Amino acid sequence: MSKINQLQEIIDNSKSIVFFGGAGVSTESGIPDFRSENGIFQSLKKYGDTPENLVSHSYYLDHTEEFFQYYKENLIFKDAKPNPAHTALAELEKAGKLKAIITQNIDGLHQKVGSKNVLELHGSIHRNTCQICGKKYNLDYILESDGIPKCECGGIIKPDVVLYEEPLNNGILNFSADYISQADTLIVGGTSLVVYPAAGLINYFNGETLVLINKSKTPYDNLATLIINDAIGEIFAQIKI
Repeated sequence: MSKINQLQEIIDNSKSIVFFGGAGVSTESGIPDFRSENGIFQSLKKYGDTPENLVSHSYYLDHTEEFFQYYKENLIFKDAKPNPAHTALAELEKAGKLKAIITQNIDGLHQKVGSKNVLELHGSIHRNTCQICGKKYNLDYILESDGIPKCECGGIIKPDVVLYEEPLNNGILNFSADYISQADTLIVGGTSLVVYPAAGLINYFNGETLVLINKSKTPYDNLATLIINDAIGEIFAQIKI
């Protein structure tokens, strides 16, 4: 049996699927992984620093204008469109099989195609908050601002994105762990499972079937029921919901 047929059979026989996704889910929508070798090379060449430093809490505080320049140019892709992986997951949710999407991505593409129960571990570019008065702003306001985006009260508007050196939201982590612990099937896609604490969520899985879909190997391959080393959008394009 082919791996596509195995995946189809797993999905058909599952009643409670949870999907856990990383940057690889969005690369097929034209959003590059800023932590890739190319992303590191480009950031060093243009900004003289690594992506991890450029999107760290301390860099945001000490070099706010440069932070926003890097952020707008490298983390926001407003015209990106959902790919077959996003579409298939939304259809699985509508069919009642998929209970939650847990994502490390900040692009909002899952919601754009209709997914409802999306737990965003690293926040979203679509939510932005004044650090003084708490007023909310949309993405367009950030993009149209020159330099540092400022609120009408004078405060800096910070994206609701978890920066390096910042903790993940405990509430979202706990909800994610609960969903994973109750799933009969966990599908992990587009992540090499090396960024913690997010990668540690897989340890909460008690179900029968673990599927790993990623172009490269992961530290959890030995635990998987099915491993597919391929682009996740291309795989889900072949699945019938």
